[in-house]
Amino acid sequence: MNCIEIIKKRRSVRKYSGVPVTREEIESIIEAARYAPTARGVQPWEFIVVTNTDILKKIAEIAEYGKFIAQAKACIAVYCRDTKYYLEDGCAATENILVAAASLGIGSCWVAGDKKPYTSEISVLLKVPSEYKLISLISLGRPSKDFDLSVAKKRALKDVIHWEWFNTA
Repeated sequence: MNCIEIIKKRRSVRKYSGVPVTREEIESIIEAARYAPTARGVQPWEFIVVTNTDILKKIAEIAEYGKFIAQAKACIAVYCRDTKYYLEDGCAATENILVAAASLGIGSCWVAGDKKPYTSEISVLLKVPSEYKLISLISLGRPSKDFDLSVAKKRALKDVIHWEWFNTA
């Protein structure tokens, strides 16, 4: 499958089977993340991989919209040093994680971090120094058999593309 096909088929997976995700797969996913574009070549990111079920459950309790993290086989917390473009860089790395996971048949879901009220509590749990900002929490796991992996409905290309200037016609 080529990259564009993988992007089109990627879904936010919130229901996982019990099949593990291997260390090699996780390292491959993070390898893709570190190749994300980064403003000025700063590479402000750090990736914390959580596989301990007790910590996954604690993250799920803390993260407002991340309750499903408790059933995931892993969670990657994407942090960036507080640089001028930390959010852009961290989001680019996050997207690479999502696409890389999909390419390996691993389900994932992006849970927001930056500016959420729970970021400091997550940072304390994961022992992250204060100069780093939580960008995202990404759950990883094999999709449950009853999870709908059909292609998501998206707005038509003709409705979102504008040539030369914004055109509402």
